[in-house]
Amino acid sequence: MVMIVFMTKAQNVSVSNPLFEQTSEVAGKIIQYGQDINAIKDFYSPYKVNDHAEDQYKMDVLNSPEQRKRLVDVNNDYLKQLQQIDFESLSIYGKVDYLLLKKRIDFELNDLKQEEDRYNQVIKYLSFADDIYLLEKKRRRGEFVDGEKVAAQLNSILKQLKADSAVYSKIPGLDMPLAKITHDALIGLKGRLTDFYGFYNGYDSAFTWWVPAPYKDLDIALSKYSELAKRKGKINTTQKPDSSGIKGVPIGRDALISQLQAEMIPYTPEELIKLANKEFAWCDKEMLKASQEMGFGSDWKKALEKVKNSYVPVGHQPELIVKLYNDAIGFIKARDLITIPPLAEETWGMVMMSPERQLVNPFFTGGKEISISYPTNTMEAQDKLMSMRGNNPYFSRGTVQHELIPGHNLQYFMNSRYKAYRKDFTTPFAGEGWALYWELLLYEKGFAKTPEERVGMLFWRMHRCARIIFSLNYHLGNWSPQQCIDFLTDRVGHEKANAEGEVRRSFEGGYSPLYQVAYLLGGLQLMELKKEMVDSGKMTYKQFHDAVMKENLIPIEMVRATLINQPLKKDFTTSWKFYDFNK
Repeated sequence: MVMIVFMTKAQNVSVSNPLFEQTSEVAGKIIQYGQDINAIKDFYSPYKVNDHAEDQYKMDVLNSPEQRKRLVDVNNDYLKQLQQIDFESLSIYGKVDYLLLKKRIDFELNDLKQEEDRYNQVIKYLSFADDIYLLEKKRRRGEFVDGEKVAAQLNSILKQLKADSAVYSKIPGLDMPLAKITHDALIGLKGRLTDFYGFYNGYDSAFTWWVPAPYKDLDIALSKYSELAKRKGKINTTQKPDSSGIKGVPIGRDALISQLQAEMIPYTPEELIKLANKEFAWCDKEMLKASQEMGFGSDWKKALEKVKNSYVPVGHQPELIVKLYNDAIGFIKARDLITIPPLAEETWGMVMMSPERQLVNPFFTGGKEISISYPTNTMEAQDKLMSMRGNNPYFSRGTVQHELIPGHNLQYFMNSRYKAYRKDFTTPFAGEGWALYWELLLYEKGFAKTPEERVGMLFWRMHRCARIIFSLNYHLGNWSPQQCIDFLTDRVGHEKANAEGEVRRSFEGGYSPLYQVAYLLGGLQLMELKKEMVDSGKMTYKQFHDAVMKENLIPIEMVRATLINQPLKKDFTTSWKFYDFNK
């Protein structure tokens, strides 16, 4: 095991303690915070009773007003506890954990405030809600209830619900966030009522005599009202109209800047587009070199066509993935770049991707297992060909290690074993950035030996540049989804169906607006940190990579702080400019 003993003499001596591979002075506070928040969420959420085992489940529903208040109270209490900690006496690991916990609490309080503001705007359509919340409160401690009175209450609630839904049905529409919280509140109320009913029914004879009929009527009415609430939602979007059929919601420049600050990325959207175009220009030069070596001169798209048509026959893609994985692992081990636990090598898995998933993600994905994207018997002939061409050996060669080892699979393995308490601080700039970093590093170290192999790796690097450009332009309101699709096909060389899947995944797949941006930016952050720590001779590659992995998936700027023992202040704000626009 590599111990963290390679820091400068100015560093606090305590950070060479192997204990800091697993913990810090603030780790206990983080664990307690997470458990306290989970306890509140668990207690105030309704049961989804498991009739077949002792273990019971809770429904994931919208916070009740009571639950929301308790979450605010607990978060504010932890802010007070943090204020009592002597920040300056902490090790660098403790300071990083302090700042990450403070950032997390601030985020949660802001999220709860937004939820409360939206709920208060629609409460006029849910005037009966408090009566259901009160019934649930009685059920939590098994308070005796009078079945006849409960039946009368449910009939009264139903009457009020019908009045509220009649008013709601007459409004022309509601902004989607407000319609969504109305829908979510109704689904939560239905779940809470079901929990209340299930606790007493069958166990209390009077309850069982009086309540089932009015309960059934109210349950049905809640379902119908929730469907109505969803239908009334309208998307106020600045998305440019087009024929793609892809519907998203551009969040605008101010929201992008706010999210970039939260992710510790101190650049504007416009600066990041400039960065991506600069990286794209480098890719263009490299692609032209490879194209010329392949005999296609400056027509790199012909070189790309040859590479795409190198696909393996149906049935042989899993075999190819294993070969490419072995190639990458052999290359990495020969250069002693990182510690690879034997158990990690032994236990990664493999599955085939469904055609439904391939509509959203046309390329293989990974984590605990690699999910292989390749044609199935239910796909149209042209889609089969595009899937095979898009997952050819040269494209796949550059990304198998991204999904497996030392990418996402090794992340899952190591993150569960080192500072696992940091799981709630995970950011895609670290998660995807680490996997993408290995694509950049392997290219730098000559993993692509032939021009075809370079074309395959460069295709993906161009793709990552394109993700920054099209996703930020979309959220700035500059591009429509169809313009994004056209950009991927014309500028990167994607198959049409694959480009559509990529754009659909970006804007309809439930990803945060910055998720696609995070790949290349996180990779470039780690490349700059590698230059600072490894290229300077302060650490070996293995020491550097092992140390980064053991900090878990926290913002790269915070990883850097631990490696250089950066002086940190309680009012820390992001400031690390990791990209040189002049190079």
